Amino acid sequence: MNIENKAPGLLGRALDGIERVGNKLPDPAMLFLILLFSVWGLSALLSGMSFEAIDPRTNSPIVVANLLSAEALTHFLTSMVTTFTAFAPLGVVLVAMLGVGVAEHSGYINTALKQMLKVTPAKLLTPAVVLVGIISHTATDAGYVVVIPLAGVIFFTVERHPLAGIAAAFAGVSGGFCANFIPSGIDPLLQSFTQSAAQIVDPDIQVNPLNNWFFAASSCIPITLLIWYLTDKVLEPRLNRSHKVNRDQVDIPSMDESTPQELKAFRIASLVMLVAIVGFFSLTLSETSTLRDEHGSLTSFGAPLMQSIVPLIFIFFMLPGLVYGYLTKTFTNSTDVVQAMSKSMTGMAHYIVMAFFCAQFVAAFSASNLGALIAVEGAGALKAMNLSAEITIIGMIILVGFVNLFVGSSSAKWALIGPVLVPMLMQLNISPDLSQAAYRVGDSSSNIITPLMPYFPLVVVYCQRYVKGIGIGTLISMMLPFSLALLSIWSVWLLLYWSIGLPLGLGASYTY
Repeated sequence: MNIENKAPGLLGRALDGIERVGNKLPDPAMLFLILLFSVWGLSALLSGMSFEAIDPRTNSPIVVANLLSAEALTHFLTSMVTTFTAFAPLGVVLVAMLGVGVAEHSGYINTALKQMLKVTPAKLLTPAVVLVGIISHTATDAGYVVVIPLAGVIFFTVERHPLAGIAAAFAGVSGGFCANFIPSGIDPLLQSFTQSAAQIVDPDIQVNPLNNWFFAASSCIPITLLIWYLTDKVLEPRLNRSHKVNRDQVDIPSMDESTPQELKAFRIASLVMLVAIVGFFSLTLSETSTLRDEHGSLTSFGAPLMQSIVPLIFIFFMLPGLVYGYLTKTFTNSTDVVQAMSKSMTGMAHYIVMAFFCAQFVAAFSASNLGALIAVEGAGALKAMNLSAEITIIGMIILVGFVNLFVGSSSAKWALIGPVLVPMLMQLNISPDLSQAAYRVGDSSSNIITPLMPYFPLVVVYCQRYVKGIGIGTLISMMLPFSLALLSIWSVWLLLYWSIGLPLGLGASYTY
């Protein structure tokens, strides 16, 4: 019997139930509005209470702000527009999609995919997508706007379920967020919080920015294998059974054999892009380059290069798209180019609406201090349990995964709970390096199941391109097996890595 037609087992029935319940929730835009009202009400109820939890950022007790006060409501009204326009994912998505839209509608991406599929064995398609997703962390949020949607197109092209491709890429980009072969801006960012937390106990301690590099690189192997297995053996058979794709209604160009003219245009356009990339990055070689931060780093979050990633995506997709379009006569004038951009923005309309309400909720939740209260109280409860070192590490990973459902920012979570957990674990002779590694595992694993993650609604929009009616419940049910497996297997990998004594990174140790 074909695996797609088998009756669902216990796991399948559970995921189907989660999907049904989740899809009965309101549209994501309205869900964020309801959550906004809930935060307002909860903040008003808790604002009069006193809490012993100390906010490590201010060294004073956490106070829940009443968002229903006259002052807070006035601020909400006066800042509503800027809260929306300053919502970071909105600009990232729209600017990147303008460039990607030109490359897509010119036909350049279509031809590029044809050439890629010629050299990629069908059996290795899933791990290739996952690895590209993991490596995309080096370019900050590029994976969300480039890798994930293209993975859906690739799977659709080879007549596999496109949602399986989206899920595999999403799991690699977001679920494997803290794993990478290449150091990225997240390394020095987390290190800065780890060091300041450790100096509460030992003022002279120094933490290397690449203290988790070896562990993060090694994690790519089990993560890729795990996502590969779950995509091909668990998720895709379920999707083939329950979410059929009507291929005639999907607006993706056919993948017929490229013509000689298209191949010539593709080679020239790719050469133009390559020259532009090499030319740009040659500007970073000088130690006095304006693309470096004040300390000479290219990879810190404050470096102009890292802040230019989205504009670079726009340029490096726009250039080959223009060249290819004009050489193949897809574009005959500037109006055609503008129409290609407009078409890409049309597909983002639903996301823009969701982003408006999401931005208001995220701002309100942050202003209320409810997230800080959840994080610090959770860390305090773990500390009070007084568990063994190994169990404490596992408890920390679970705690971080739970807090991640409410506080999306990686740095904000670590700023809140690091000053509690790092000194506590140092008393158990556990180094800050190992504590940070455990944090990274928990921080990644639950990214893919929380609608509060700013890019989650965008992934829903990607899915709706292939299957109408997809909602939050569908995406959560798709990603839940990945999240639980990542939390479990990655934790075991850390314990195994620890027991063997392999180096965590540069200048790192396991004991304090």
